[in-house]
Amino acid sequence: MKLKVPPVFVFLTFGLLMYVLAKFLPVGYFDFFGRRYLIMALLAIAIGVGTIALIQFIKSKTTVDPSNPSKASKLVSTGIYQYSRNPMYLGMLLLLLAWGLWLGNAFNTLSAAGFVGYMNRFQIIPEEEVLSDIFGKAYAQYCTLVRRWF
Repeated sequence: MKLKVPPVFVFLTFGLLMYVLAKFLPVGYFDFFGRRYLIMALLAIAIGVGTIALIQFIKSKTTVDPSNPSKASKLVSTGIYQYSRNPMYLGMLLLLLAWGLWLGNAFNTLSAAGFVGYMNRFQIIPEEEVLSDIFGKAYAQYCTLVRRWF
């Protein structure tokens, strides 16, 4: 798999796009009671999900490098990975949603959806093809039991 754009760069690019939308497209501005609490909850969940996922990979002694999934030495399917096949990317999505709420522009939900679409097409599907080649039937069974995002 040849990764063209690292996931962290994609995440930062979509975050910047959200800022630009909020700055120059103010017609979508919104506010609601409890918005700050929702932002804090999303931040806490995002950090928790991402950290737990990373720790599980490190404990399993398998690669966390998204540009080289062929280095994967173990299929991690327990813990948080029994609920999401991509909790690290889910953490990024939750951070983008919190950022979008902070900016207060409804059009930012489209940016978050764009992040999901981009990641599915250009990152996750190619990763899944490599992992399927490495882990075969075990990975295919895992994919039937656990959803891609949540």
